[in-house]
Amino acid sequence: MVIGILALQGNVREHLANLNRHDVQGLPVRLPGDLAGIEGLILPGGESTAMRNLVSSSGLEEPVGDLIRQGLPVWGTCAGVVLLARGGIWSSVDITVVRNAYGSQVFSRLVHEKSTLSETPTPMVFIRSPRITSAGREVEIIAEVEGDVVAVRQGSILLTTFHPELVDHSPFTACFIDMVRARSARPDETPAPGHCPKEAGRTV
Repeated sequence: MVIGILALQGNVREHLANLNRHDVQGLPVRLPGDLAGIEGLILPGGESTAMRNLVSSSGLEEPVGDLIRQGLPVWGTCAGVVLLARGGIWSSVDITVVRNAYGSQVFSRLVHEKSTLSETPTPMVFIRSPRITSAGREVEIIAEVEGDVVAVRQGSILLTTFHPELVDHSPFTACFIDMVRARSARPDETPAPGHCPKEAGRTV
């Protein structure tokens, strides 16, 4: 299994280390040719405006969009959520977001909260995170913190407004790896839920 990581800006090293902890090979993606052979793609946290500009200048906008439409499993964390939400460069998930909704980096925090992936509270690191303000019917709500939705899934796309790559063990990493594994086994189908149970979406 080879999972690509958009490596233009942001938490690339942390995601590579996180995949390595799960014995999964991570491949930095900087140019369209780097997409060849990947079975999943991670869009890391960083600065969403800078990432959007770099995606356009590197020629990745169209080929990544094609892979998303073909059902490649994609995981967006923090800034990656903004790129995939309505109005983002790929606009692939039926949610709206507000960038940096919780304030500057000095307001970063660690919380422990349950999710549909685990009854055990999961550590979640929030750093200049976007806030999900609405979600369509096809969007599965996976986790909430203090009434705010912080993790969702729509089809082959997983989104977390926090940073699972910054903790040693997170069910969200296992969830995405399951999605990639399921897609690799059945390339013509949407990835099975695996660790991501199906739920009815709702407006948030």
